[in-house]
Order: sequence, then C-alpha cells, then structure tokens
Amino acid sequence: MSDIKFGIYCEMQTAPEKSHAELTWEVFRLIEQADQLGYDVYSVIEHHGFQTFGISANPLAMFSAAAQKTKNIRFRTMCNTLPLHNPVVLAGEIAEADILTGGRLDIGVGRGHAWLYPKLGIPMAESRGRFNDGLEILPLAWTRDKFSYKGEFYDLEDVSVVPKPLQQPHPPIFMTGTSGQGFKLAAEKGWNICCGGPAPLEVFQPAIDIYREACKEFGTDPYVAYVRGAFLAEDEATAHKEAKEAILNFYEFNVRPHDSLVDGSRTEEMVDAGYGFYAGDLFQQMRKFSYDELIDMGLVYVGTPAQVTKQLESLHDQIQFDEFDLVSHYGDINMHQAYRNQELFAKQVMPAFR
Repeated sequence: MSDIKFGIYCEMQTAPEKSHAELTWEVFRLIEQADQLGYDVYSVIEHHGFQTFGISANPLAMFSAAAQKTKNIRFRTMCNTLPLHNPVVLAGEIAEADILTGGRLDIGVGRGHAWLYPKLGIPMAESRGRFNDGLEILPLAWTRDKFSYKGEFYDLEDVSVVPKPLQQPHPPIFMTGTSGQGFKLAAEKGWNICCGGPAPLEVFQPAIDIYREACKEFGTDPYVAYVRGAFLAEDEATAHKEAKEAILNFYEFNVRPHDSLVDGSRTEEMVDAGYGFYAGDLFQQMRKFSYDELIDMGLVYVGTPAQVTKQLESLHDQIQFDEFDLVSHYGDINMHQAYRNQELFAKQVMPAFR
C-alpha cells in the first residue's frame, strides 16, 4: 500500500441560511490546513444552480487563489462539466490556472449531474456529443500550436489556444461518473478515474472493473481514486453524537437537486441521454436512510481513527484504490469538526497505508 495517495474532496455544500462568502473562505482555510497536513490533492466539484449541493461555480478561481497560500498540495476540479463549456475557451482557462498554481493542477472531466441541464437551458440530449467533442478538443488545444477539428457541435479551423499549460503535454486527466463506457475510453487514453461519494460501492464497482480490464487491453496503467465521507473523533461516542446532524444533512443536501427531476416528465429524456441512474429512485432512497442505516451500510465512516482505518482497509481490499479522497466538510458541519476530520485522518489513518 506504500503508493496510495490521499486527498480531500469538497462539494461546497451550503445550508440555506449560510453566507456564500463565509462558506467559500471556510473551504479556502481547509485547503491551507490540508496542505500543511501533507494531503496530496484537494478536489472541488464544478456545480451550478443548487446551493445545498454546492456553490463551487468556479473551482479554477479557488485553486488559483489557494495556490498562493500553499506549497505542495495539488488541485483537481471534479469535474469540469464539459458540455456546459466551449472547450476552446475552457482549455485556455485551465492552462492559465495551471500556470497560476505552479503546475499543481489536475483536470477532472465529466458530463456532470443530469439536473444541471434543464436549469442551464442546455438540451440533455446534447450532453454526450458535447462531452465527446470536449474530450477531443482539450488535448489538441494544449499540445498543438494550431489545430482543426470537426465534430458534432464544433467545426474549428486553424485555432490557436493560449496560454499553454505549464505541465507538458498537459495536466493529468481524471474522468468521473458511473459509466463503464466512459471509463473504458479513459483506459484507452491512459487517463485516471475518480468515483464514489454518497452512493453505494455497488453503483461504481462494475465501471471500475471495466476500467481495469480495459487498461490491460490497451496496455495503460490504471489509477483509481475513490471518494467517501467520514466523521472522526478521539472517542466513538463523541463521533456519533456530533456526526448525526451533519451526516443526515450531507445526504439531504445531495438529494435536493434531484427533486427537480422526479415528476416523471424527463424520465425518457434522461434514459436516452445516458442518465438512467438519475431516472431511478436511488437518490430519493438515500434521503430516506436513517443515520444508523447509513453507518451500517458503510456509506459514511464514523468513529475513531482506528475504526475508520479498519473500514478503509476493507474498502481497499474490495477495489484496490490508488487514491482515497476524504469528504471532510459537508452538511453545515462546524468548522472545528471539519478541521478535526482532516487532522485526525492525516495523523492517525494515513500512516497505516504508508
């Protein structure tokens, strides 16, 4: 296990009454602490339009600022939602952020959550084609002085993107989601994958298996990052006493955007667009789980560092992850608890894997 890396993942969940500015600076300070504690990477999702799920509308700006106050930690957008962007413009924005972070930027790519499309006025049916175009255009933009491209949505002729990224040929790329098809493409291109979060492992396991088999087929090296929320304290009773409200809010805040899709009017649209996961009832079921059920199902890890270490060892036995990303700030958690999560995990859990 000596090569395992550890990071922090944050959605910037924001309670309805929480100040956006206050939450933003809380996360900024947590990035500083994570750097001091020796975490390898800090990841923030790109998300729009639903406050409780996350207000992280511009992770590249957050990272560019945080890089000026940190020394070693890397930064990763999980994910840049490609269908929401002109990829030529995004390529230049990412390159500039790579320069401003001193070459400490990773690139996450994905189609994002299904609920984003109706709110942003983008047809869900276009998401796959726009995503595929973006996947092809970004590397061309970073590695060619000029390039041309003809795809489903973009017809480009002699385009030059500046600046170029500091990392050559480009920053490391991570693909997110639940799609075995997408992860097979990542394997073919030699990219990494990241998955997990509040959903059960069973949602991601088939796609992870497809990715590893595809890496063998294409002769590329697999790299699997897995995300899971946790709440740590020095004693078990304190952990459970303090965790309950934050954990239940974590799930409630995750589910609320899905409410915009449950009237049934978009079920066929979601299935046709490859968003069948969102057409099912798993999201709504997660809201109904009790705190004890969430713990018993292993959807979150709550307890002492020794107990969390044991659960993490069990997860590693199942999927052999190369990187584990802790969700330390969520559900209107108190800042001292988020700090404690990161500190106890870094000082008492991570050493068991290194």
